[in-house]
Order: sequence, then structure tokens, then C-alpha cells
Amino acid sequence: MITLTDIQEARERIQAVAIHTPVLPAKFGPANVYFKCENLQRGGAFKIRGAYNNLAQLAPGVRARGVVAYSSGNHAQAVALAAKLFGVPVTVVMLNQSVAEKVAQTKGYGAQVIFGGDSSETIKVRAERIAAERGMTLIPPFDHPGTIAGQGTVGVEILEDLPEVQTVVVPIGGGGLISGIATAVKEIRPSIRVIGVEPEGAPTMFESLRAGRLVTLPGTNTIADGLKPLRAGDLTFAAVRRFVDDVVLVPDSAIVEAVVQLVKEEKLVVEPSGAASFAATRSGKIGVAGPTVCVLSGGNITGDLLRSL
Repeated sequence: MITLTDIQEARERIQAVAIHTPVLPAKFGPANVYFKCENLQRGGAFKIRGAYNNLAQLAPGVRARGVVAYSSGNHAQAVALAAKLFGVPVTVVMLNQSVAEKVAQTKGYGAQVIFGGDSSETIKVRAERIAAERGMTLIPPFDHPGTIAGQGTVGVEILEDLPEVQTVVVPIGGGGLISGIATAVKEIRPSIRVIGVEPEGAPTMFESLRAGRLVTLPGTNTIADGLKPLRAGDLTFAAVRRFVDDVVLVPDSAIVEAVVQLVKEEKLVVEPSGAASFAATRSGKIGVAGPTVCVLSGGNITGDLLRSL
């Protein structure tokens, strides 16, 4: 498992690339709610932190051979962007049903995109095979120390910008973001609550915690396309069990309502995956008793969904 030192070292590596995003007070809704705006991050989501941290640690000769990633969207864009910044080849295996805008943006950063299947496990296997065949380095989306340490820099920034924070609420996909944030927060101030949020249609970490072991879901069904891996990771599951106080589930209807409020009242464009944290607080799934930060993990919303709000 990573440590606060790993996160601090990651911050040094990425500080010239990743934006120190703002923590903004909510204009409406429950009092004491704040937003950590990773929807304003470079590449449109927090993922650039872990992606760039991984590439920065590769030996120059190894990095020059290129990198491979697998992702439904945001990690794909982040690895493609990081590879472009380093000037190295990148291949990304995406879901057959990946959002068209995310595919286009990934290609726009110069990546070769391969559609590899209909589940997170299928595209993972395809990416691992490509990496082995081409002698390229695989950059995992969540279950990797470099990825987790990079994402943990979000937690350090929250404590710097809002030292009085009492609760941090984080969306969970594979668990890399919440693992890094929880490690940073709990090592600096153990009294802070860290709560994860998953869609009801993709309760990967929730079911694993309930079973006491990693569970592979037979399928997922949610509007939050970035929060639906079939299985969490070994490292992320261990970190969540150690540091996270609770994981709650929210319906897609609450996520959509949160997206609408963020756009219309807070003037923040946030994709459904990124709005899950706010959905949990505004719907009462999480009590707000003191300063509470909802991590808005991404802003790569589709044009069709945005127009339908």
C-alpha cells in the first residue's frame, strides 16, 4: 500500500502538469458543502494525476517504447494526454460502448484507439496482450501504486485549501481516487470522515466490502459510465477497507438530479460519474454535519446529455 510520502513525491512530479483545482463553496443545497472541482482539471478529470505520475517514473528508454491503457473514457484521455506531453506512442483499448466524445478526445491527443469488448475485464485482457506483444508499458486505471499516489494529491490539496474539512465524499469506480485521497487524508488527519459513493447499478466496492473479499459483478447498469468496472482492485480494496469510513449507493435518478443542479445553479459542468458524490449529499444518503467536500471527479459530459437537461 502507498504512503503519504508516495503521494507527496507524486505531487512533485505532476505539479507542472496537473492543475491545483479549486475548492468552491456550494451556492445552493445543504450548508457546509464544498466542491473539489476536478471537472476543471486538465483532460477534464482527475485521471491526469495518476497517468502522468506513472509515465514520469518510467526509465526514458522504457517510456520511449510507448504505453498502453484500457478505459471506458477518462483514463484513456489522461494516458493519451500524458503520452503526448512526453512524446511517446500510446495505444488505448476502450469499451465498444465508450462515449463518442471521450473516444474522439482520446484520438485527438494522438492515441491509437482499439475497441476491445463490452466489459472492463475484457478490455483489460486485450490491453495486457497488446503490451506484451509490442513491448510497451501498461498504465493501469486504478490498481497500481503510481496511479493511486497520483490521485492522492487531490486529498492533499483539499486539506490545504479547506483545513477545517470534516468529511470528504468521493465517487468510486475501481477505487483508485478514493484510495489515494483516503490515504492522504487519514495520514494527515485521521479524524476526517472519508465516504465513498457508487451507483446502485454498479455496487462493485459495496458488495466486496459486504462479502469481505473482492467480488466480480456479473454486470453493471448505470448512467455513470466511469463508475462501472465489474471488479475493484486488490490494492484499492485493501485501502478502502483500511481508511474509508463508509460506502453508500445512489440511484441514477439522484445522479441526474445532481448533474442538473450543478449546471443550472452552481454553474459547473459535471459528468454523471463526477456528480455521484454530490448526489449522495443532496439526497440525504450522507449527513452533512460540518464542512463537507464533494469531489467532482470529472466534467466530460456528452453533448446529448447536456442538451437534454
